[in-house]
Amino acid sequence: MDSINNIVQAEALGKQVTSPEGPLTILNDINLSIKEGESLAVIGVSGSGKSTLLGLLAGLDLPSNGRVILDGNDLSRLDEDGRAKIRNKYIGFVFQSFQLLPGLTALENTSLPLELANIDNAEELAKQRLDEVGLLERLHHYPNQLSGGEQQRVAIARAFAGKPRILFADEPTGNLDQQTAHRIIELLFKLNKENGTTLVMVTHDNEIAKLCDRQIVIAGGQLST
Repeated sequence: MDSINNIVQAEALGKQVTSPEGPLTILNDINLSIKEGESLAVIGVSGSGKSTLLGLLAGLDLPSNGRVILDGNDLSRLDEDGRAKIRNKYIGFVFQSFQLLPGLTALENTSLPLELANIDNAEELAKQRLDEVGLLERLHHYPNQLSGGEQQRVAIARAFAGKPRILFADEPTGNLDQQTAHRIIELLFKLNKENGTTLVMVTHDNEIAKLCDRQIVIAGGQLST
């Protein structure tokens, strides 16, 4: 596999879990290269393994077989602390369900990963990111005081706060109305282009997928050709 300009590579990637009926294969023999700076849509029906693939590529989970190489780092050779350091250094992640901490304000949710990474002026950087997503007037609001679209914008600001080299987004518009979803997608691509960030997005929306540089289809746990 040609690794020139590839920031992420999956090699013979597989994931199996145990179910009451016996072993269940979620992903099987996935080979994938993602170039630095490109936008990639991962599409497929519900249950096809899209979100599992995203979690493996981001180092949130380990494969049953095969490996993920992120900027030369073989994630399977690292322990959880090692993978956490890689995630803090390279990765932003936007979840469909926002994953904001309810007891923290928008500013605190955005600045927390920066503080954990010992980044100087974390609060000022967080304010800048929230300003970019149009939430400067919501800095001290808690998640339950924000609309769904505003919560997702906080999640995006948090994901981009440390200027990650790669952003993973798992159905980032799945819980939003169509108008809000459109604004969120525009924002993701704007930040992607301005920061040169690689964008890997799971989506069930073919129109959103067409906005990406490239699309791949997962069917039955495998890449569909």
